[in-house]
Amino acid sequence: MTSISKVEKEIPDENRSHIFPVHPAQGKLGVMIPGMGAVATTFVAGVEAVRRGIASPVGSLTQMGTIRLGKRTEGRSPKIKEFVPLASLDDLVFTGWDIFEDDMHTAALKAGVLERDLLQKVKGRLRAIKPMKAVFDHNYVKKIDGPNVKKGKNKLDLAEQLRQDIRDFRKSSGASRLITMWCASTESFLQPTAAHQSLKALEKAMKENDETIAPSMVYAYASLMEDVPFANGAPNLTLDIPAILELAQERKLPICGKDFKTGQTLMKSVLAPAFKARLLGLSGWYSTNILGNRDGEVLDDPGSFKTKEESKLGLLEHILQPQLYPELYGKIFHKVRINYYPPRGDNKEGWDNIDIFGWLGYPMQIKVDFLCRDSILAAPIVLDLVLFLDLAQRTPELRRLGIQEWLSFYFKSPMTAPGLYPEHDLFIQMMKLKNTLRHLKGEELITHLGLEYYD
Repeated sequence: MTSISKVEKEIPDENRSHIFPVHPAQGKLGVMIPGMGAVATTFVAGVEAVRRGIASPVGSLTQMGTIRLGKRTEGRSPKIKEFVPLASLDDLVFTGWDIFEDDMHTAALKAGVLERDLLQKVKGRLRAIKPMKAVFDHNYVKKIDGPNVKKGKNKLDLAEQLRQDIRDFRKSSGASRLITMWCASTESFLQPTAAHQSLKALEKAMKENDETIAPSMVYAYASLMEDVPFANGAPNLTLDIPAILELAQERKLPICGKDFKTGQTLMKSVLAPAFKARLLGLSGWYSTNILGNRDGEVLDDPGSFKTKEESKLGLLEHILQPQLYPELYGKIFHKVRINYYPPRGDNKEGWDNIDIFGWLGYPMQIKVDFLCRDSILAAPIVLDLVLFLDLAQRTPELRRLGIQEWLSFYFKSPMTAPGLYPEHDLFIQMMKLKNTLRHLKGEELITHLGLEYYD
């Protein structure tokens, strides 16, 4: 069955053959979240507040964004949620796993992101969401520990317990579709091993309790085995292994990641393209962060920081392409630091010192001090990914791909097909996302050439 939107009815008949089928968003959409901390609680509380009409979904492309269709002179710019059949916020239902036993209201109060007055208004819904026992390995997240943890004879047994959780939630919630959204902590740095090279090897390694099988991989495996798409909001290896890619392709399930692009990296994905566009040279870029929430505490561990550092460092090289512009970008000194500072809480400060040079090699400097709110920036990303990933699972043209590169817009370290370098330029990523939606609906892709206006 194909969904026909209000906007689609306006498409000329000659273009209809190019419209790809999208199954309608009927029934409830269940959102399952490993990690019910600051990001997850801010997201769920925000959705509840928007549903009640007491807040606005600022920062959400799916809720507030528009998409231009056709020529500029046509004046067609519907909202994205009117152009493609996205799930309604009223249809979202939530659950999650966490190593702490706090319900979502208590967890949100402890996170300290949202005002108590707002949380009081959505208290009933949040208190009803209690965490299921988590799959957790202290060796992967050394700075925190908690009592709400599953026990099992091996990691394959733990995966089966997660699969049962998923089946139980599907039944109890009445959801017709599910999404798993990783919002838990950054795990220690991990390189792919033989255990990650095939689905058979992964299952064997889980059965043998191989130490290279991280908890996030167990969640990804369990979700995909239950035909649930998976998004990775942390820089963990999780999905970037042949075994998981094989499983996603085999079951035709959408996956995407990794690491939500929120504060400092968002600024880099805006500024670096500007330098390259104007052919301004870059000598060095020093970035430091002050962060006091649980994420900051976890990243105080060298192993977890290494995982985050790798995610943050790759962006400049991919955007600036030093191999093509060695004189401008061949000798960049790029340093990233994250400092755990408890008094700051979730209100992160990202400070950047950028040394550039221009005409005749004359040096200049740019300094950026971004006093941001980490979870406030992350929450609308989570919402958009939930709705777009659900759209992908209802669209055969997208779900068969496995990796949803068109969602790179939301990630620090976007997934791509093996061997393909990722696009990090925020504006290219936005064009890729919107052109994907136009492609699905048989609309002309926007190239911004514009010569036809002057014929």
